[in-house]
Amino acid sequence: MQQKLKRYQKEFDFSYCLGVYPTLELINTRPESIQAVLLHSKGSFNQGIEKIRLLASNLKIEIIENDRLVEKLALRGNTYAIGVFKKFRSELDPNQNHLVLVNPSSMGNLGTIMRSMIGFGLKNLALIEPTADPFDPKVIRASMGAVFQLRFQKFRSFTDYWGVQTKHAIYPFMTDGEIALPKVSFSTPAALVFGGEAPGLGEEYHQFGTSIKIPQADAVDSLNLAQSVGIALYQFWVEQNL
Repeated sequence: MQQKLKRYQKEFDFSYCLGVYPTLELINTRPESIQAVLLHSKGSFNQGIEKIRLLASNLKIEIIENDRLVEKLALRGNTYAIGVFKKFRSELDPNQNHLVLVNPSSMGNLGTIMRSMIGFGLKNLALIEPTADPFDPKVIRASMGAVFQLRFQKFRSFTDYWGVQTKHAIYPFMTDGEIALPKVSFSTPAALVFGGEAPGLGEEYHQFGTSIKIPQADAVDSLNLAQSVGIALYQFWVEQNL
């Protein structure tokens, strides 16, 4: 590998996948994007490392064993594998259901949501800018590599998304939504729309479609974004599949 590797920066055209399991996901789902795999000697007896070695050998992926480099790039001390990959472009499938996140800022939440999406069969994610960087290693690690199975696309505004994805029934999730989630009968293809961690969605989102609220006890003001999305994805999956 020719290029000098530094701690991740958003402007790079490549990124890092930190950890054994996420790196296996990268190899299994997007091998064409991989530039190299870095390994730490402390992972020598890890079964996942053996799988990485075997897959890399079969796919002719370069393996670099360098403890100091892994430690420099890793966010945690127990990182034994790092996948170096070229950032890839993807576009939403206009015929499939979408999740739309408006201005998500937490990398941990974004990664967790990505993993929940794959768990409940949704593979198209629209990100309304400004947004957390979907290629940041913190997002990738929180997703446990689920990011590599997703189609995701950024839009400058929700109206930009709405203007292109004209087939979708829009369902904004709001604390003052018109219908409680368990009572909703979804039309498909659907777009489930959530606001960012602090502000949520503004009142103007009522005009875009059928607004939904998630019933909860009064003991807390609201649920965490990743929790709310997980509940909605579960309910949507149940209605569509059971």
